[in-house]
Amino acid sequence: MLRFITSRVERWLTALGRVGVLFGDLGRGVRDVDTWPRLTLVQMRRIGVDSLPIAIFISVFTGIVLSLQASYTFTGAVPMYFVGTAVGKSIMLELGPVLTGLALAGRVGANIAAELGTMRVTEQVDALETLAYDPVSYLVVPRVFAATVMFPIVVAVAIAAGVVAGLVAAVNLLDLSTVEFVHGLRLFYRFKDVWFGLLKSTSFGFAIALIGCACGLGVRQGAEEVGRATTQAVVVSAQMILVLDAFWALLLL
Repeated sequence: MLRFITSRVERWLTALGRVGVLFGDLGRGVRDVDTWPRLTLVQMRRIGVDSLPIAIFISVFTGIVLSLQASYTFTGAVPMYFVGTAVGKSIMLELGPVLTGLALAGRVGANIAAELGTMRVTEQVDALETLAYDPVSYLVVPRVFAATVMFPIVVAVAIAAGVVAGLVAAVNLLDLSTVEFVHGLRLFYRFKDVWFGLLKSTSFGFAIALIGCACGLGVRQGAEEVGRATTQAVVVSAQMILVLDAFWALLLL
């Protein structure tokens, strides 16, 4: 049992060490402005636009469930227009950014780790170095920049979809009027509710992309290690999302 725990901790620390080294290399890669800007646009579509369907799907059903559960909790004790308050606050501050981040950790983080791990195994990374390309500026910087920029956009769309879904559920399933729901939504609204969630999602995107790149480029052997690196990228990214969520809550709330 002790050996198992020790091996897991060692693997986790090794992954964080790779991330730290890669983070230091980002500064060098960013200076190569002839390489990464064009590639960043491609990654913005793959990471951001292609992630919208799953983000909207998750957020819509989250909004519906929040609306129904809030009405069950408030029945007979709290005015029903507080359903709008519960849905808006929960999705903007917490569930929108975190659930979307966890879903994209599986989609984006795994994709990056598998892609770069395969490129490492098939010696495509070595070929880039042979052709005088910096692998960090060619492979890492575009993905990290794209994720950092596109994650808050995806989360903003997800938040909007979740609130609208909560409104539709409240009006059609709870006999709550649109005016009442919007009144509850605006009752305790602060502009901070929006930018706080977007700020968190920006840090989530940066962390997921950096961890995925570090795990992928850390592959040294065959397909089996690519699979392990992909799993590790998802697990470490999910853990980092929860750590960052707690950090921002302590810092800004």
